[in-house]
Amino acid sequence: MKKHLVTIWLTTSTLSLILPHPTLAVTLYGAGSLNNSLTEVANSFTQEYKIPVTTRFGPSGLTRELIEQELSQTGKSADVFASADINNPLRLFEQGLSQPVETFASNRLVAVARSDLSLTSDNLLSKLLDPNIRLGTSTPLADPLGDYTQEVFRKADAINPGSFQHLNQKALRLSGGANSPSVPPGRVNLVYFLEDTQQVDVYLSYYTIALSALQQSSNLQVVELPENLAVKADYGLTVLKDASPEGTKLAEYILSPIGQKILTNYGFTAARTTSIPENQGVGGIFLAIGLAFAVQQKLAFVKKQQVKVESDR
Repeated sequence: MKKHLVTIWLTTSTLSLILPHPTLAVTLYGAGSLNNSLTEVANSFTQEYKIPVTTRFGPSGLTRELIEQELSQTGKSADVFASADINNPLRLFEQGLSQPVETFASNRLVAVARSDLSLTSDNLLSKLLDPNIRLGTSTPLADPLGDYTQEVFRKADAINPGSFQHLNQKALRLSGGANSPSVPPGRVNLVYFLEDTQQVDVYLSYYTIALSALQQSSNLQVVELPENLAVKADYGLTVLKDASPEGTKLAEYILSPIGQKILTNYGFTAARTTSIPENQGVGGIFLAIGLAFAVQQKLAFVKKQQVKVESDR
């Protein structure tokens, strides 16, 4: 009789891996620059699969620290982390806190200024080095945008030695930090700092945020960085430790043609899907990992039950 019960239980357990299960809410942590785009992706995902998504957006460096803290204290954090860089999610993976990192979108840095500054790609570096020009940036380490800005400064130093120190000292870190000034709800920070408070004359930011700023103000201009100063920003996506199957499904949706189309509508460049440090292709990497983990856990549980049954004989 016990053998028959074990057989029935094993069959039911195996089917539970493939049969529908109750849907759970998914939690998505994302970079601040992804707020509008990934909110639309999440809404589209919910509409299609009837799975609610809770979102939280902020500087990727600070978000990665939050994830580490939550996992350390409670063993649970978000299901998916969408970062504005590769390094922050990669650090989670290297600690065994997430699955491999997938490049899911790209951005680039541009300069945003008031139109009366007459900024161009050709005069950009001389304008930035002008002691009378106030420069706004994000916060390094806490926010990848600040790190990318530092890369611009290093490129400037290669052109004009001493530029890094000059630019690094004059830069006002107005966003991306734990103590950055608050911006009124609904107001793009570039518009707020360049026009409302006029704290700076030029702001180095993402192209996608610059597009949002132009929608709020016609008095701003967006200037592409010259080739010798240009910096590309690759965005990394990872499924976190102990994420729900629904979280894996959301990650796949972000990488799907629908998710990628929404991202490109906001100015992002579609990803050439690359898994770091492993490359298993866009379709199935998260799903394969998630299923493998689920099967492994299920088999381990089955083995324990078998041992328990044998001991009861």
